[in-house]
Amino acid sequence: MPETLAQLSEKGRAALSNLARQALNKAISFYGKEAEVSFPGTNYHLPLINILLNVKVNTLADLSFALDKSEEEGSLFPSEGILNKGLSVLACKEALAALAVFNKAHPLQGNGFMPDSMLRSLGLRLIDGRVSALAVILGPAKDTDSAHGLIREFKSRGIVSLLAGNINGITMEGQLKSIQLGLDDSIIALGSDYLSAIYAINFIVRLPLIYGGYCLGQRQQIIDYIRKRILAFSLLLGKADEVGIACGLGAMALGIPLITDLNLPRLGKIDTTLFEALTIESDYKKIPSRCLLARGIKAKIINMEIPLSYGTNFEGEKVRQDDLQVEFGGKENLSFELLVSQEEANVEDGKVEVFGPDLDILEKDVRFLPLAIVVNVYGRKMQKDFESMLERQIDRFINYACGIMHEGQRDASLIRVSRDAFSKGFKLKDLGTILYTMFHREYGAIIDKVEVRLYTDKGNVERLLRHAKDIFSLRDKLMLGLTDEGVDTYYSCLLCQSITPNHVCILTPQRPGLCGAYSWLDAKASSEIVPTGANQPIFKGEPLDLRLGQWENINKFVREKSNQAVESVSIYSIVDSPQTSSGYFECILVVVPEVKGVMVVNRDYPGLTPCGMNFSELSLLLKRGAQVPGFLGISKLYILSRKFISAEGGLRRLVWMPRKLKNLLGEGIKQEALSIGAPGLLEKIADEEDAISLKELESYLLKVRHPSLSMTPLI
Repeated sequence: MPETLAQLSEKGRAALSNLARQALNKAISFYGKEAEVSFPGTNYHLPLINILLNVKVNTLADLSFALDKSEEEGSLFPSEGILNKGLSVLACKEALAALAVFNKAHPLQGNGFMPDSMLRSLGLRLIDGRVSALAVILGPAKDTDSAHGLIREFKSRGIVSLLAGNINGITMEGQLKSIQLGLDDSIIALGSDYLSAIYAINFIVRLPLIYGGYCLGQRQQIIDYIRKRILAFSLLLGKADEVGIACGLGAMALGIPLITDLNLPRLGKIDTTLFEALTIESDYKKIPSRCLLARGIKAKIINMEIPLSYGTNFEGEKVRQDDLQVEFGGKENLSFELLVSQEEANVEDGKVEVFGPDLDILEKDVRFLPLAIVVNVYGRKMQKDFESMLERQIDRFINYACGIMHEGQRDASLIRVSRDAFSKGFKLKDLGTILYTMFHREYGAIIDKVEVRLYTDKGNVERLLRHAKDIFSLRDKLMLGLTDEGVDTYYSCLLCQSITPNHVCILTPQRPGLCGAYSWLDAKASSEIVPTGANQPIFKGEPLDLRLGQWENINKFVREKSNQAVESVSIYSIVDSPQTSSGYFECILVVVPEVKGVMVVNRDYPGLTPCGMNFSELSLLLKRGAQVPGFLGISKLYILSRKFISAEGGLRRLVWMPRKLKNLLGEGIKQEALSIGAPGLLEKIADEEDAISLKELESYLLKVRHPSLSMTPLI
């Protein structure tokens, strides 16, 4: 450990030891050794000394013995001399506080010692999770606005703030004079001097006795309990001296990290702390998230300040054209959403920025805009494999807002804002607040920091979309080496049951979700993060029909989760018991029996197809969550899979697709066609420039000698 900290702690220990001795000798000379000394309202005597030294202090003589014992080398923390000195400082500080109370001179203002009754009230809420953490704040903030900002952030995350200390008479309590203080308001002023900080420590050390079942004398077990179970941190602002540093080291010995805005030597993880022991952060906006990270706190965001009602009951709500205020994405504009994990330094927790016009400054007749949603997250337990799964939650989180509709994912998303939501003051920044809050609430186990950026100017959206597509492509390539035969477990996806109650997606390594956003790997990651969530593992077991892709375990699961609406499902067939579809498919696959083939149309293609219907008309057949033989909702990527309707002959059956989609998947189709012994297949697949009607399609396929014509009939 840095030598400077050791030197400072020794000076602090010596100074406090002398002060405690002087105060004790003065009290003994005036009242005698047998005078009783205690804190009011506790059965634990002087709690810290009682626990650390196993000494019950009833009299001034007992206190003298305790001070002697605290100064014995190695009596407190044999393995770490510097931490031993820190704990010795805490013992001296508690002795000073007890003597000040004994002399009726403390605290001059503030709550002072926190009795057992307060411990039982606040401690229970801390243990059961209603209170996220305790923040021991030493000193005032740099200014009143910063003080309000810190306390507001802590309070919004369910953190109780314990205040102590002053600089030149300025206290944090004074900076918060316009705010109600007290236990019910999660802000407790302990006292205006730094000695009052000991009341927070001797409150914390009593918690293992009441809620951990430990007894006096079990010092190491009590310290371990504090380190692992009591979520507390200390925040030192504006001023530090030898005594303050030594006290901070004492808190670290109990597993309580120190965060400060001062230029002190940093201290990484030590034996008693879970993560960094001493963290420096001068930016007040970043201090709250630094505190949470230093202690490993997964605080839930208590409040979501948006002007709309919010809840699961609004999911699936539609915003029609006649109620539309503004639409982002869809057919009119580019739109995408991307979630990526970043290094801790690159994510500013709680930051929500809008680049381009927000709703409140749009011109009156503007109804359609591009949109890019970029969510940057950091977490100690975050993995790259989790990105896609978390990204897919953007749809759900936005749909919980009353008057806001979200559809699609990746680079095919659509967001509609109703006139009513707009009239209530909804802005894009509120959308960012929703994402920030919900990712923390639901995925705090793996996410520590969330930052949201929203772009509405076309240039930025186009630039960022190119980068996003590269990321999407890399994610897709991760699946290439996996096969359905190579795993014994498939996964379900039930996310869309809010709009299609009987729909069940079965994800396999070679059969991604029809939405295009969820792969087998994503579902596997989701299942690991939220074992009781929408993605459940299904052990395949013995097959019923490998050609169709039917397993008894899969069928049993689908029957149960589809509310008995679907008896069996063929994962590899479009004709025999095909999978059901929700409204979020990227493409629709349709049997064209006249040419013994299938055609595919994607969401972006607005025109007619050889089956006589456009995408919107076809989608009406599939949104009910029922099996529709001959029609199938799929993702774009599934077209390139070796399992693409393999029960019917696979890619050789594909006879028509929109040119834009054909260009997008062209290289992949060429490679897959070569691997199955069908070179030149891409050029034989018709598009809208070759054929629109069925008659034109038949003529084209005959001319190019498409392989589907020589295959067995599909129906």
